[in-house]
Amino acid sequence: MSANFTFRRSRPSGPVLSRQESARQGSAVRSAAAALRDHEAVRLFLNSYHPELSGRPLDLAVASDAGLVAVEAALAAEAGQIRQAGAGS
Repeated sequence: MSANFTFRRSRPSGPVLSRQESARQGSAVRSAAAALRDHEAVRLFLNSYHPELSGRPLDLAVASDAGLVAVEAALAAEAGQIRQAGAGS
């Protein structure tokens, strides 16, 4: 009795990103981590709708270079607000 096993590579469940999209995604995550310094804050920022950006930051950053620049600007503003709030305590 011999077992016949076939291993199949599973297909990605979501969309496959191009190299450029993947690079922008990584850049957005690194920028958020550096600016916010808290894992939960990074996750919330990147995955929540932001009215000033008219979308989810991670989606915008992945979509275009201009989107990444806008997300990085929003991160700088948010990090500035966090620093000001910390200085006022």
